[in-house]
Amino acid sequence: MKKILIINTGGTFNKVYNPNNGLLEIDVTSNALDTIASKWLCNFEVINIIGKDSLDMNDEDRAKLLDTLRQAHYTSIIVIHGTDTMDRSAKYIAEAKLEKSIVFTGAMVPYSIDPVEATANLASAYGYLQALEEDAVYVAMNAVLASYTKVKKDRKKGQFTLL
Repeated sequence: MKKILIINTGGTFNKVYNPNNGLLEIDVTSNALDTIASKWLCNFEVINIIGKDSLDMNDEDRAKLLDTLRQAHYTSIIVIHGTDTMDRSAKYIAEAKLEKSIVFTGAMVPYSIDPVEATANLASAYGYLQALEEDAVYVAMNAVLASYTKVKKDRKKGQFTLL
């Protein structure tokens, strides 16, 4: 089984309700991933960077992600990312032509509200990464597993689909 690094950038996957201000905020401590990992017999390490909703991510954040990917000693990596700009970040990373298999995933419903989608997407990304034989950038969302160039968020349906 491949040893996998998970780079957690924030996104809805990690949002939690803040009772003091009534907002959903990003938990930068990766509590959702730690909870999943505690119930899952898998071999992965988690790095927390950026900690933003993807709508707030910019090219500086993408450069930080790319630098983290370059420095990682892993060749199999999952990136937890917000769904709204996942495609932009995946393209940015793909253009660097890293010799690594990188799978972007996330959730449209926070793990803290309903853990099913986030857990299913992470499990899909993990399994997909185990089977990949070609270094490239991929997306694993809503049971759609493919190159980032073949996956799109369908905002009307509220899910990811193949192009």
